[in-house]
Amino acid sequence: MRTREICNAWVVYRMTLEKGKVGGNVVCEQREWDAIEAAKPGFHALLHTGIKTEKEAEKLATGTAGDNYRVSGRRK
Repeated sequence: MRTREICNAWVVYRMTLEKGKVGGNVVCEQREWDAIEAAKPGFHALLHTGIKTEKEAEKLATGTAGDNYRVSGRRK
């Protein structure tokens, strides 16, 4: 039987591409970030840490954490 690992924290970081170009925002588990940072210290920029859910981390990464998607008006 497989054992399941439970992720306790998520992070959002900004990926750096070759020649210093800035990539997009990325979501990963805290332990994955620790491995990425250990491999290339300071290469990528950590934006948010200690996020409790992946959904919340995705919202922060895409910039929609505070958006209200209620539609106003009537449908035609």
